[in-house]
Amino acid sequence: MIICICARVSDKTIEQAARAGRSFQDLQADHGVGLQCGQCHDCAHHVWQRCNGAAGAGQACDDAHLMAV
Repeated sequence: MIICICARVSDKTIEQAARAGRSFQDLQADHGVGLQCGQCHDCAHHVWQRCNGAAGAGQACDDAHLMAV
């Protein structure tokens, strides 16, 4: 699912970056997530946290809990 419409970044791209240990700032620099209109910032950060493990140990990285943009 596309999370950032302005930069056409999907949840899968965000998940891959998080699993690779990239910071959210790296994700923004590399892909432009949340840097134009800003509407996707919270949702993108939520996906990144979930997949990075920062939102809680053992939490699954799936799109069942994505926030609506």
